[in-house]
Amino acid sequence: MSKLSDDPNLHKHHRHKLRSRYINEGIDNFEDHQILELLLFYAYPMIDTNPIAHRMISDYGSLPNLLEANPIDIMQKCKVTENVATLVSLISQLSRWYFKQRWTGRVLLNTTEKLAEYAVAICAGRTVECFFIICLDSQKRHINTEKISEGIINETVIFVREIVQAALRNNCTAVVLVHNHPGGTTKPSNEDIESTKQIQSALEMVGVDVNDHIIVSGFKYFSMENNSGL
Repeated sequence: MSKLSDDPNLHKHHRHKLRSRYINEGIDNFEDHQILELLLFYAYPMIDTNPIAHRMISDYGSLPNLLEANPIDIMQKCKVTENVATLVSLISQLSRWYFKQRWTGRVLLNTTEKLAEYAVAICAGRTVECFFIICLDSQKRHINTEKISEGIINETVIFVREIVQAALRNNCTAVVLVHNHPGGTTKPSNEDIESTKQIQSALEMVGVDVNDHIIVSGFKYFSMENNSGL
């Protein structure tokens, strides 16, 4: 080999060392590029993934930005294969699925803290604004969660009607509204406040209470019930 970095034995030793460190310690003390490097071992079985990991993170500015990106965008921006892009983008999707599945069954969501933890879980890794309703029974136990919209809402009347229909469909006595502000602040906008009032009025007519409206950004949240009252 003309270059030390092309030595397959060196790559094999490095991979074994990084994997062993993960198995024994987890990734808490890993640098971002090492986390991605470890992941890329399973897409690139023979070559040095260190420079690839550095380049991909640089292309997106941070590892979270990369993990939350669309696989097609990753392919185009990072010039990688579909297998690599799928593997990388799968992480945030799996994380969201895992945290959501932890809440299956009639879990009691009777505090702001529990609701916020669940809201953060269902919004994790989403790069566009999504709106959910969490349906609760009379004991504040979780019945179901439905995603009402994704992206820009074009028609408020239709949006409110879909929320009412979802509440009736789930035969709930109360709902918690949840939406995310991707990469932004948790502070509610004037539109958020106004739409909450409209939803409250519509649900009151069918005997369903709005217990809270939680806005999520990353791992932070804002509870309208705690901060402004509903």
